Amino acid sequence: MSDLRDAAMQSKAWPFEEARRVLKRYEKAPPAKGHVLFETGYGPSGLPHIGTFGEVARTTMIKRAFELISDIPTRLICFSDDLDGMRKVPGNVPNPDALREHLQKPLTSVPDPFGKFESFGAHNNAMLRRFLDTFGFEYEFISATEFYRSGQFDEVLLRAAREYDKVMAIMLKSLREERQQTYSIFLPIHPETGRVLYVPMKEVNAEAGTITFDDEDGREWTLPVTGGNVKLQWKPDFGARWAALGVDFEMYGKDHSTNTPIYDGICRVLGAQPPEHFTYELFLDENGQKISKSSGNGVSIDEWLTYAATESLSYFMYLKPKTAKRMHFDVIPKAVDEYHQQLRAYPGQTPEQQLANPVWHIHGGAVPESRMVVPFSMLLNLASVSAAQDKETLWGFIRRYAPEASAGTHPDLDAAAGYAVRYYEDFVAPARVYRAPTDLEREALTDLRDQLAAYDGPVEDEALQAIVYAVGRDRFDPLRDWFKALYEVLLGASQGPRFGGFIALYGVTETVALIDKGLAGELG
Repeated sequence: MSDLRDAAMQSKAWPFEEARRVLKRYEKAPPAKGHVLFETGYGPSGLPHIGTFGEVARTTMIKRAFELISDIPTRLICFSDDLDGMRKVPGNVPNPDALREHLQKPLTSVPDPFGKFESFGAHNNAMLRRFLDTFGFEYEFISATEFYRSGQFDEVLLRAAREYDKVMAIMLKSLREERQQTYSIFLPIHPETGRVLYVPMKEVNAEAGTITFDDEDGREWTLPVTGGNVKLQWKPDFGARWAALGVDFEMYGKDHSTNTPIYDGICRVLGAQPPEHFTYELFLDENGQKISKSSGNGVSIDEWLTYAATESLSYFMYLKPKTAKRMHFDVIPKAVDEYHQQLRAYPGQTPEQQLANPVWHIHGGAVPESRMVVPFSMLLNLASVSAAQDKETLWGFIRRYAPEASAGTHPDLDAAAGYAVRYYEDFVAPARVYRAPTDLEREALTDLRDQLAAYDGPVEDEALQAIVYAVGRDRFDPLRDWFKALYEVLLGASQGPRFGGFIALYGVTETVALIDKGLAGELG
């Protein structure tokens, strides 16, 4: 264990780099609260989306890295800002018109458009927790509504009232002049309408811990800042939450990065040390636009899990968090295959290499064995040429290729076969475009067909790949044009598998028949 800890202290894997920064906070003395607190925030204005999961997954990876290099206990809190007012009606919910009368009410006071929970906020919180539980995250969930109303936030809110001018000074620097005239860090919740009010303060009484303001109708009200009568604007809320909980680490997207000095400054004014930060790049949809939870573009968690196992999503989240990445359906097969490549590599690696392997961080060191004897991309090609409608069709080929494999002994492969059929039906089949071969390609395909028809050697990847390679080597320069022709003529795609492996899996006789159909123009 000491050797592994030493290796972790030197590892350049980004979770260990972040964990060491957190540990440095306590190089002189352990935390007075008895633990190191990792936090991730969630704004439940729309349905949980994949970026939210990524925040928790990545924070968990850093927390696990910290637990290897330190014996200080840790906690991970997922904080939902569900007391926030609903500023607009999301476009991806049923019966959106029914929500319009509830605009500006806290999300936990808005009826659930899905009719399943006591509020829209509760529904979205439940969706978040359900998905996080699917991945086995160890976390504590905190609702802002409960946090404010239970009194847990009262001490910091009273401190904010006492330090009102200092906190306002930090905020006003970041605001346009016209906004400065009406801005307050406190947002009262109207005692009658229940709406979150954006109104200027007539008085903030630090001694009494109250605020006085006029509502939209000109009526004057005085409310205590405690007990859930008032919430903080979202930027002050960030820093105040850090102070109230004693947060040691929080990551957030690049769109928050310019606010970091504001969050830190408010946290200090309220008497606490700001946490360590990590700013990640945003996910983009197929058109290069930022993924938004309110518009529902990009890939949802449910959608990813329709086509691949949970670990492949964690793998995607691990990769280059400071680089903007497209997150569309076409990234899923690559993520699945790369994840299993890393699993296969793990047992033969040195401790230093293992700590740099994404699967260590995905599984917290308890790395399973990959039983994927057939890559996911190959399963997709197999589904394509066999027009598979269920995974049992694929197993017919898999058993012949790998007789030792079964659904019981290779559960990851069995699950992948089912995912492959769904992915093929939804994305591969509609996009297939076959073309006729050129004269040179027809000559090469005929040669390959004849050699395969006469072949009586071992049905193995390398032996069959050698035949494919030899047929194209003297005819195509560059050789990749030959493989591109195989994919476009026989598979209806611009990219494809290592063709020798495909023949071994699909079958020599079956490949001969496939080439015959391609030559006869019967595939399109």
